[in-house]
Amino acid sequence: MQSSSTRIGAATLTAALLAFALPHGIDAQQSVGVTVNGQPVNLSPAPIERAGRVFVPLRGVFERLGASVVYSNGQINATGNGRDISLRIGSTQATVNGQPQGLDVAPFIIGASTYVPLRFVAQALGDAVNWDNSNSIVAITTNGQVAQQPQPQRQREQPQQQREQPQQPARSPIQLEATQPANGTTVAANRPAIEARFAGANADPNSLKITLDQVDITAQTSRSSRGILYSPPSDLMPQRHTVDVRGNDTNGQPFDQRFEFVSGTRAAQTFLDVMTPQNNSTVGSTFTVRGKTMPNARVTVEAGGSASLAGILVLGTGTFRGDTTADANGNFAEDVSLNNSVPGGSINLVVTATDSQTKAAAPQVQRHLVRG
Repeated sequence: MQSSSTRIGAATLTAALLAFALPHGIDAQQSVGVTVNGQPVNLSPAPIERAGRVFVPLRGVFERLGASVVYSNGQINATGNGRDISLRIGSTQATVNGQPQGLDVAPFIIGASTYVPLRFVAQALGDAVNWDNSNSIVAITTNGQVAQQPQPQRQREQPQQQREQPQQPARSPIQLEATQPANGTTVAANRPAIEARFAGANADPNSLKITLDQVDITAQTSRSSRGILYSPPSDLMPQRHTVDVRGNDTNGQPFDQRFEFVSGTRAAQTFLDVMTPQNNSTVGSTFTVRGKTMPNARVTVEAGGSASLAGILVLGTGTFRGDTTADANGNFAEDVSLNNSVPGGSINLVVTATDSQTKAAAPQVQRHLVRG
C-alpha cells in the first residue's frame, strides 16, 4: 500500500502531466478546467482536443506543482517524490520506475509546447480522475492533500513585479554564427543567400520562426538543429535588411537572435544543377552529391531524415550539413553520411550555391530520397 506522502507526490506529478479522455458527448471546443483536490490549476496554453481527448501542455506547470521534468531530443523524463516516468514524443511505449508500459496515445509537440496523455499517468500512479460534466472540469483526487507549496504563497504576498519574476523562462545560450551575409556588411547581389549556424546549443527545428524584414519566411527556409538556410525567390530591395531567428533549444529554453545586412542591385547570373542523386532515388547511409554551378561558388549540402510537408522543410534524424567549393569549371562533389537514418525512411536533400564574388544565391535545389 502506498504511503500518504507517496500518494501526495503521485498527485502532484499527475497534475503536471495533464491529458484526459473526453467523456462521451462533450464538445471538444468548450473550455476545460483542471483541479487537484478541488484547487484549480491555471494552464497556459489552454487545453486542446485531439483524437477524442483533452491534452494539456507538459511544460509550465511542474514548478508550480512541485514536480520536475527534463526534455531532450524528444525524450521526456518526469520525477516526483521517488516516482520516475519516461516517455518519448511520437511513441506509445513508456516506462514507470524502469518498468515498460504502453500508452494508448503518444505524446506530441505543437509549436514550443509538449503534450502528454493523462490516462496513462493516472493509471500508473493510482490517482482518481473524474469528469465534472456540469462545470467542464477534469477533477483529480487523492487520498491525502496536495503537498503544501510555500513559494507560491509567498509570491501572492509579494508585489506583482516580484511575483512574476520566477515565472520568466530561462534563456537559451544559442547564438548565431557564420551568418551570410555577415552581420553589418553590404553585398552586391540583390538575391543573396541568407543563412546562420547555431552556436552554444542545438535548436528544436520544429519551434523555429524566421522573418526577413518582419515577413515570415519560415516555410521557405530549410531548418535543422544546427542552422537555417534561405534562398530568396525574388529580388530584395537595395536597402538594410533584418533577419530574426527565434525558437527554442532542445531543452525548451527560448532564444531570439537577429542579424542585419545591406543588399545591392546586381542581378548576377546564377545556376545550380544537381546531377546525382536524382529525385526519388534510393540511397544508402552514405552517398555523394554531384553537380555543376558557378565557378568557385560555395556549395552547401544539407540532408536529414524528415519529410517535407506543405512546403515546410525540417531536417531531422541523422541531419548532415557540409560545405564545399566548386572548381574553376563549376563542378562540385560532397560526400553525405547519415549513419543514424532508418532503412526505408524518407530523406530530404537541400543544395544551395552562393556566387563567390557577388554572394548571390542560385535557386535552391531539393531532392526527396529513400533510404535503402
